[in-house]
Amino acid sequence: MDSILQQITDWLREMLISGIMDNVNGTFDNVNSKVADITSEVSATPASFEPGIFSMIQNLSENVIMPIAGILLTFIACYELIQLVIGHNNLANFETFIFWKWIFKTFIAVTLITHTMDITMAVFDVAGHVVQQSGGLIAGSTAIDASALASMEATLMAMETGPLFSVLLQTVIVKFLIYVLSTIIFVIVYARMIEIYMMVSLAPIPFATFGNREQSMMGQNYLRSLFAVGLQGFLIMVCIGIYAVLIQRVTFSSDIVGSLWGVMGYTVLLAFTLFKTGSVAKSILHAH
Repeated sequence: MDSILQQITDWLREMLISGIMDNVNGTFDNVNSKVADITSEVSATPASFEPGIFSMIQNLSENVIMPIAGILLTFIACYELIQLVIGHNNLANFETFIFWKWIFKTFIAVTLITHTMDITMAVFDVAGHVVQQSGGLIAGSTAIDASALASMEATLMAMETGPLFSVLLQTVIVKFLIYVLSTIIFVIVYARMIEIYMMVSLAPIPFATFGNREQSMMGQNYLRSLFAVGLQGFLIMVCIGIYAVLIQRVTFSSDIVGSLWGVMGYTVLLAFTLFKTGSVAKSILHAH
């Protein structure tokens, strides 16, 4: 009778240990896949991220927003000419240079607005290059090596059935919470790209303001915002690098439950810092 109970107990312990190991492996596989997706998606340009969406945004910008920007540019050019005339005492002090100056400024403004899409894509090409370069330098992995898994399994083998039930329950909870956090991280990355698409769609309007000194503040702030949302990808890569280093410091040999909740805490920290990357990038470039 005792041997039968012992066999049942051993079978139950094997089931519990197998479930715990599967949960741990599944948790880190999920985290690894999300981190790998972030690394590839953050470095993508708007054109390469979703070509279909980018084509739609480009058509909207060129066919719907561009005429409005053209009207705005015409108004600003006329306003600038009036200001130049008034500034020279209603042509009492006549200088032909002011008209050449106006023609040159208008030519620059028209050139900018006709190449709006090229300029905005150049900004993200530069940002994507920076992110790709940082990805090669920020080396890190969130995977657990085989020795750590072997140590963890040896520790589990030495535990009784009751504590194993507790560990299994906590691994299920941690796995679910990390899955939720991984989804939040996914949303943050995609929300950044949607923000980029929205900014690109309205690009001709701020570019139309460069013909006047007072109104050009809108265009200057728009360019700063473009660079900020582009370089946000670099800050995301920095956060991932820090996260990978912190994960490698977690040990599973002695305190398995504490290590699991430590991973949970680091993942919460990663999600929080990813939320902050946008505001940090804008504050550095003084964009609002």
